[in-house]
Amino acid sequence: MLIDKLLSNLSVYVKPFALCTLDEGWRLHLPGPSGLLFHFVLRGEGVLYGPDNDEHPIFPGHLAVVPIGAKHVIESTGDIHDELRIDAPPPGGQVCRITAGSSDQPDLIVGCGIVSIRYGPSLDLFDHLQDVLSVDMSDSPETFNVYKGILAEQSKPDAGSNAMTAALMTQCLVHLFRRLPSEDGEAIPWLSALEDDRMGRVMDMILDNPGADYTVESMADTAAMSRSAFASHFAESFGRSPMNFVNHVRMQRASQMLAIEKSSIDEIAKTVGFSSRSHFSRAFKDHSGLPPNAFRDQRLAG
Repeated sequence: MLIDKLLSNLSVYVKPFALCTLDEGWRLHLPGPSGLLFHFVLRGEGVLYGPDNDEHPIFPGHLAVVPIGAKHVIESTGDIHDELRIDAPPPGGQVCRITAGSSDQPDLIVGCGIVSIRYGPSLDLFDHLQDVLSVDMSDSPETFNVYKGILAEQSKPDAGSNAMTAALMTQCLVHLFRRLPSEDGEAIPWLSALEDDRMGRVMDMILDNPGADYTVESMADTAAMSRSAFASHFAESFGRSPMNFVNHVRMQRASQMLAIEKSSIDEIAKTVGFSSRSHFSRAFKDHSGLPPNAFRDQRLAG
C-alpha cells in the first residue's frame, strides 16, 4: 500500500503555527513562505488566491497547501473594503495571531503553518509542487481534531511537544494522501510514481545509498526498464532527470550531515559519492550557494 510505504519512510517537522483571522470584507496579503505552508480553515468561508491569481474557494475543513516562495492572498466574504499586508513571516516560538480587522467574532479563521515532509532523510515530497494544492477535507472530522490538537500543543509547549505535533500532522497527511489519488488533475505526480514498484525500487535504492556509483543504465536495470523508457518516466514523475535527482539527494544528505554531524568535509564528500573534496565543494556551492564550511558555520550559528 502506498500510504504504508510513505509512512514507513516519512519524516515530519511542524514549525509554530499562526492563526489568521479575518473580519467580513477584509483581504490578507501573505508573503511567500520559506517552506511548504499548510492553511486549514477552522471556521468561515472565503477565497485563497495563488501567486498567478488562481482562485480557490475555502470553507470549513478545506486544506490549501502553498508552495515555497508563493505569495498569496486570503479574502473573507462580502465586499472587500480593507486589507492587511504581511511582508515577512511572523517570529517563531509559539502560535501567533494575525488579525485582519477588529471584531471579536471574525468571519474567517485559518490555521497556518510551515511543515517539512521528507521521504527518507533526503527527499522533500513537495519540492516539485508549483501551484496551490486545494483539497476538500470537510468530511474528515479527524482532520479538524488534528489541527485543534496542534494549535493547543503549540500554544502551551511542554516536553515532547515537537514529537506530538509531528505525530498529529502525520495523521493529517494520512487523510491527505488517501484523498489525493482521487482528486481531479493529479497535482503531485510522485504519488502515482511511488505506487509503481519499478520507480519505488529505484527511489529506495538512491535514498538508502546516495553515494553509490549510479548511471541511468544502472537505475533502469533496477527498474527492469529500457534506458529511454525509464529516463522519460522518471522525469515525468519527479520533474527532473534521474542523475539530477541523484545529485539533489546527495546535496540534501550532505546538508543534513553538515548541519547536525561532526564528520569532516572529506568524509561527507565520500559518503555522498564524491572522491574529490574540491569536486564536492564546487557541486555543493552550486546547489546551496555556499561552500560546505560556510554552510556549516551558518547552520551552527543559527
